Amino acid sequence: MSDGSARRRGFHAESGGATYSDPVTLTAPLGIDTAALDEDIATLRAGSARWAALGALDRARLLVDALGATAAVAREWAESAARAKGLDPESQPAGEEWLTGPYGLLDALDATASSLIDLATRGTTLTGTRFRKAPGDRVAVRVLPEGLAQRVLFNGFTADVWMPPGVTEEQVRQEAGLAARTGVPGGVALVLGAGNVSAIGPLDLLTELVAENRAGLLKLNPTFDELLPVYRQALAPLVDLGVARIVTGGAEVGAYLTAHPGIDKVHITGSAATHDRIVWGAGEEAERRRAANEPLLDKPITSELGGVSPVIVVPGRWSRADLRHQAEHVATMRLHNSGHNCIAAQDLVISADWAQKAEFLAALRAVMGRLAPRAPWYPGTEAKLAAARASHPGAEDLAGRLLVAAPADAEDELFRTEYFAPVLGVTELPGTGADFLRRAIAFAGDRLDGTLGANVVVKPADRRAMGAEFGDAIAELRYGTIAINAWTGVGFLLARGVWGGFPGRTLADVGSGIGVVHNAHLIKDPERMVVTGPFQRFPRSLLTGELSLFPRPPWFVTSRSALATARRLTEYAARPSWARLLATLVVAFRA
Repeated sequence: MSDGSARRRGFHAESGGATYSDPVTLTAPLGIDTAALDEDIATLRAGSARWAALGALDRARLLVDALGATAAVAREWAESAARAKGLDPESQPAGEEWLTGPYGLLDALDATASSLIDLATRGTTLTGTRFRKAPGDRVAVRVLPEGLAQRVLFNGFTADVWMPPGVTEEQVRQEAGLAARTGVPGGVALVLGAGNVSAIGPLDLLTELVAENRAGLLKLNPTFDELLPVYRQALAPLVDLGVARIVTGGAEVGAYLTAHPGIDKVHITGSAATHDRIVWGAGEEAERRRAANEPLLDKPITSELGGVSPVIVVPGRWSRADLRHQAEHVATMRLHNSGHNCIAAQDLVISADWAQKAEFLAALRAVMGRLAPRAPWYPGTEAKLAAARASHPGAEDLAGRLLVAAPADAEDELFRTEYFAPVLGVTELPGTGADFLRRAIAFAGDRLDGTLGANVVVKPADRRAMGAEFGDAIAELRYGTIAINAWTGVGFLLARGVWGGFPGRTLADVGSGIGVVHNAHLIKDPERMVVTGPFQRFPRSLLTGELSLFPRPPWFVTSRSALATARRLTEYAARPSWARLLATLVVAFRA
């Protein structure tokens, strides 16, 4: 959603379509109808070469076509996703389904088309992009805001993609573009879609298509089977060209497809357990294979696998408004989507020496307890809640949401198990200021499973008091996305940002996954993304010196205009204009 928007620049498409068939059949029947799957893969293999042969402008036209097709089914998409989760499509929580569904794909299609246009016309995907210095001999690419429209819409928010130490701005600019710079086909990718957020599958498919020149077969999680016709309509220009296919099915379909010789690469968003079953198999044979480094899977696999995400609260002197706002913020990090997010905060790390600790926890309890009951909908949640209650006898039940003590010196399963449920742990550590922050970062790195995302809440004056020490501490927080006075879930929705676990994991120790997705700027080998937001919302933010006009964000679980704002944002993403942007802000300020 920048002034460089492909739609804002009047870029329109005139693309046709074609289909192909050259079936490949495996010999071992698995009790499923494999003929259609074989035909889909054959079509995609031909489509991969067709896609790679297209110029960047022709690819951009197809993505803009898909943007228009997605806009046409946006309401059906969001309402179908809401029903899949047991939500009333006219309720405030249903706003989440607009933001994490059609809005997410619309913004990604627009941002990616814009990069392809820039690559074709200017030789780079980073036209006009600003670079900054980051701690530890790093450079960072500023990906939010880009252009005046984003400055207005995301007032008070920034996002930077950090590169590994020693990488120069010149290198980043020269290497950006990835496979979109080439005419080399990447084959066919199998995308195993997630079952919690409806935009994930299409976004992962888009990454394979543009960043790797791979045609993609998206297998839906059964949770979203109802959305099959919506997805096919939204991606119709790519389906018609033979570079995208979308299918349903259970584990047996997934097993058939991962073993298919026509599949060149696999991408999964899910759990580490599912990843390991695909890579190593099950039981004793899996352990033997792992020890011998003999994967069962004979093709590359990338992944996004979640983890136990911390929210580190740096102690300071906060006003009552600060306490209320940040209590709502932390509650949102845990309870958005009923807690069924891979990036949901699971452990609140707080100072035992903070004079306002009890007051903040009381404000958090009040928020968690007063929200309207919302039944967990993801399969297996009740069992996870029961396990959390059993292992934490003192758990507080706040309208069906659990707040549990998780002492730092305990061997608590909360540190190792992603509950994927409305369970929030509280861990106390000693210290204040930079001393506390360092302790909390060390605790997160040593004790919490995964490296997908971490959140830090700090009053601006306290951050300034730490000086360069604050940035150096953040550099030690080895997570794929770090949010400072924001939620890492915001990073997921930034198409021009990058999304994935911290680099360096292996198949045998996969952690939060391998590789990155989204990445509309097509940046090569990024290290992480750092998102920064306002400590307080308007008008109190003006008193902190942040100059933020941002109201209560529409993703907050306490927003009173979540649904209306999400719809307006989706309309704006479909057809950007200053009139639609203003209409969005007017609704947002009612929150």
